[in-house]
Amino acid sequence: MDLVIVGLGRMGANMCRRLHGAGHHVIAFNRSPEKTREIMTEGIDGAFSPEEAVAMLPVPRIVWLMVPAGEATETTLDEFAALLSPGDTIVDGGNSDFQDTKRRHARMAELGIRYVDAGISGGVWGLQNGYGTMVGGDRDAVEPLEPIFLSLAPADGYIHCGPSGAGHFTKMVHNGIEYGLMQAYAEGFEILHASEYPIDLAGVAKAWQHGTVIRSWLLELAGLAFDQHGDELTGIKGWVADSGEGRWTVREAIALDVPAPVITMSLLARFASRQDESYSAKVTAALRQQFGGHAVKSE
Repeated sequence: MDLVIVGLGRMGANMCRRLHGAGHHVIAFNRSPEKTREIMTEGIDGAFSPEEAVAMLPVPRIVWLMVPAGEATETTLDEFAALLSPGDTIVDGGNSDFQDTKRRHARMAELGIRYVDAGISGGVWGLQNGYGTMVGGDRDAVEPLEPIFLSLAPADGYIHCGPSGAGHFTKMVHNGIEYGLMQAYAEGFEILHASEYPIDLAGVAKAWQHGTVIRSWLLELAGLAFDQHGDELTGIKGWVADSGEGRWTVREAIALDVPAPVITMSLLARFASRQDESYSAKVTAALRQQFGGHAVKSE
């Protein structure tokens, strides 16, 4: 199939490569032309403006957005929608808030443009292993694109989750679960690291991959990280960002009256990681001094 992929970051560029390798005609477009020129050296067609990208596609046209959620997606969507015609399709493969997705779907429907949301998981390993692909949208818009989704995904890794927003909603919850899993592994390895025993953390991560109930790909990646950086994780600062989907998962859990303490606390742990000095910890220390005469440490 023919499609444009807009955005050649860590995910978008490798998705171009995977689809090109599967026999699809992929046109790559990126705001900074250097990335477009780079991927063109691999035999992938490139475009240097939205107008050029759209002109290279047969009708009906497929434009796949792989740009950051929020304003970047909104702006890029408007720019390409102005160049498309009724019957064309835009796929949002970024980590958009599903509420934004539903709004955009309705707006594109007024123009006769099909709008499909695709939650994509796989990170920098997706080129090799395939991308978990969670898709939302009208069935008549999704089904013609399934050769693309099936090429991106590993065997059994593609699902049409439901109507507009369902793909991004499912990916949101997926990332919320990911937060909790990573936090549990992080806390477990910290307990091992703090113990009296000279435990080989990389070795433990690798041993746990065989036969244990906690084996997983994340655990495999933990082993790789310890191999690369040592048990002290030298060169890595304990500052953890969040892409927004953990926040949205917690928001939806509250809205749906679903208790989600593990995901919520894992999100709050990321916030805590960004504090060089915790003011709340200062308040706690001051209170302990006031009521119990407990010692405090001076700055």
